[in-house]
Amino acid sequence: MKKKPTAAGRRKFVFPIVAEHLLPHLHRLRKWLVRTALLLAAVMAVCAGLLFYLKTQSLPAASVSQTSQIYDLQGQVIDTFHSAENRHSVRLSSISPYVVQATLAIEDRRFYEHNGFDLKGLARAVVVNIKSWSAKQGASTLTQQLARNLYLTHEKTWQRKVKEAMYTVQLEMKYSKDEIMDMYLNQIYYGHGSYGIEAAANLYFGRHASELSLAESAMLAGIPKGPKYYSPYMNMKNAKDRQRTILLAMAEAGDITREEADRAYAELLRFKPLDPDGEDGFAPYFRDYVRSVAVDKLGIDEQLLNEGGIKIYTTLDSGAQRAAEEAVAGGIPADSEQQAALIAIDPRNGYIKAMVGGRDYKTNQYNRVFADTRQPGSSFKPFLYLAALQTDGITPATKIKSEPTAFTYDEGRQTYEPRNYNDKYTGDYIDMRGAISTSDNIYAVSTLMRIGPDKVIETARKLGITSPMKPVPSLALGTFPVSPFEMASAFSVIANGGVRHDPVAILRIEDRDGHVLYEAPRQEEQAVDAAHAYVLTSLLQSVFDEGGTAARVAGLIHRPVAGKTGTTAADAWLVGYTPELATAVWVGYDKGRKLTVAEAHRAAPIFARFTEKALEAVPPKMFPIPEGVTHVFIDPESGKLAAPDCPSRRLETFVKGTEPVEVCGSAKAQQEPAAEDPGSADVKKHWWQQLKRWWTN
Repeated sequence: MKKKPTAAGRRKFVFPIVAEHLLPHLHRLRKWLVRTALLLAAVMAVCAGLLFYLKTQSLPAASVSQTSQIYDLQGQVIDTFHSAENRHSVRLSSISPYVVQATLAIEDRRFYEHNGFDLKGLARAVVVNIKSWSAKQGASTLTQQLARNLYLTHEKTWQRKVKEAMYTVQLEMKYSKDEIMDMYLNQIYYGHGSYGIEAAANLYFGRHASELSLAESAMLAGIPKGPKYYSPYMNMKNAKDRQRTILLAMAEAGDITREEADRAYAELLRFKPLDPDGEDGFAPYFRDYVRSVAVDKLGIDEQLLNEGGIKIYTTLDSGAQRAAEEAVAGGIPADSEQQAALIAIDPRNGYIKAMVGGRDYKTNQYNRVFADTRQPGSSFKPFLYLAALQTDGITPATKIKSEPTAFTYDEGRQTYEPRNYNDKYTGDYIDMRGAISTSDNIYAVSTLMRIGPDKVIETARKLGITSPMKPVPSLALGTFPVSPFEMASAFSVIANGGVRHDPVAILRIEDRDGHVLYEAPRQEEQAVDAAHAYVLTSLLQSVFDEGGTAARVAGLIHRPVAGKTGTTAADAWLVGYTPELATAVWVGYDKGRKLTVAEAHRAAPIFARFTEKALEAVPPKMFPIPEGVTHVFIDPESGKLAAPDCPSRRLETFVKGTEPVEVCGSAKAQQEPAAEDPGSADVKKHWWQQLKRWWTN
């Protein structure tokens, strides 16, 4: 009988077998461990070498701020953005501790713990951004921000990020944390031309950085994130919301208590009035508009705009701008509180040639050119009549009785009873030219009810009116607010034969090296038919003829011009155009005050003086006649074609095929041609007489 192997025997038997299988694996493991150790040593050696190299290298010279310039259409400099930086450097010891605490709480809580890169902060930002599914939290440290501001541009490339990392390491090796904080607080941009905390403290509160309170420090610490968005001068709500966020962050960090945070937030801050010196200059409202377009629409970095030395080429005509400013300044008495706005657009390309947003930029920077709360009144009627001219059966000879009328709508449930100015009615039938010339409201509402308000809104939209409108009878009388900007743009389409160009202020933007950052695209659209646009232009010229609502200023303009006045209780307008310039002029009070008759009459002279002065070097031009237009003599009383023996004759403009066919006159005269080709002797004589009248007035 065999003996069972003992435990010792089994161990002797198994070990050689296990060893035989494990030894090759152990050998390979040892080789991998050795290789890994060598690789780590190599990486450490490379890192050490890189750190040593960076330590021995000098940091590049900090990028010097350069003035950005705005050019007019002729290439002349019209303004600059921050030609000299408002910067006053101070030591960290001369800065309120609250500023340091507020800055660290919102920008870099672990600044004194990390070595330039906050990995924990990065991880936290990633988690927060994933949870909110947006870039809600950033992870750049103060050192990284300083490196970017001192030595780099704001382009978003991998090359820039690598350089930023290298400069961050160098800053951390060469300077102490307090020195980096010192440089940061003296470098950062706080808006409105102020660089560094000392300049910001003086700009906003009229004191030194060392004197800033907790509430003031938290307010200023929030501005660099978005100098325009968080400026208390630009948007107080955004600024206070940001201040609240910072105060809560300080409380969370243990710098202050929650009670102190609440008291600071409730504190009424006394801001120093923003000094307009340096913010004013030539065409200041236009300059502000250019800045907003560049930053908000074209995505140009605001800091690059302020200190990057970029060049902005605009559409402004300096001569037209001076004419606009002079016309507005001379059109309203100096002691009046009445306001005005003017914008002029070249209808041939959409170029904004002049812009005046108010009477005094230094006291009020609000640009009324873009005010969307003003009723256009009768200056809206051209959009109605353009829609009507495109409707079968309606022509300039269409007659409607001018008398008090009640209009029902909403399936008979509502009534609208418009009135003419001073309750003046002819009591007889008038045609479209007469209705436009005298601004007859009954004719306008009757026309709208006939074609339907939806068609009027559709036409206004094609011309570029974007403001809200409702399909009700009062739409015909301009009861829905529209900005002067929209009105000038829409009238420019009519002036340009129905071709629409979106208004443009910036033609090109170049960086300091001449590289093009933006170039305006050239786009045009045939919004409405050229023949209908020309017929409307012919009708709108009657506004400046004898008996027209703008006849009193006809003598100030020595060239063909078309347009329409508009008056409400609080607004007065004249929107008009020549072949080269479409202009909207509005006058009124900012709020809560009606216009007197004398005050309402100030828009037309401003328009007339501006138009004549702005175009004084341009020879008068007739509006070009497109194909599809015919001129015929009609009898104003009957609207029929006027034979030579008809008692009264008036040359009228029609889209071909819509002119009258019945003839006023004897049977013999009816055999003679009543319609006239635009090139005939009678028509040429008529236009020559008009041109002489415009020139000699």
